[in-house]
Amino acid sequence: MIYEEYQRGRMFFDARDYAEAGRILAPIVESEPDNRAAVELLGRAYFHSAQLGRAESTFRRLIELDPANGWAYEALARTLERRGRTDEAAPYRNLARAMGTDPAEEVAVFVSAANLAD
Repeated sequence: MIYEEYQRGRMFFDARDYAEAGRILAPIVESEPDNRAAVELLGRAYFHSAQLGRAESTFRRLIELDPANGWAYEALARTLERRGRTDEAAPYRNLARAMGTDPAEEVAVFVSAANLAD
């Protein structure tokens, strides 16, 4: 069941319905908090739907689960920068570079009234 729900969340993510992907993936991560694939996709869904507080928490969790994941440090740095916390983002960006992760490209963000509560 969880795999099917993850695939459903992935489908909504790929369709750029990031808020819906987040709603589908959040219960998966709640029931399986060590599922790195689900945690990563949830963080990405939150980031792309401008739920930055949730994205930050989720990317911090991903770093706890996989401290050698340079992409997770880059994602957290991008999230902190979008929240206006560039000084706090710098060490995470530096760690990502040291791990060989390329800088992330600019991304489009989709915001709706449904996800402004964060």
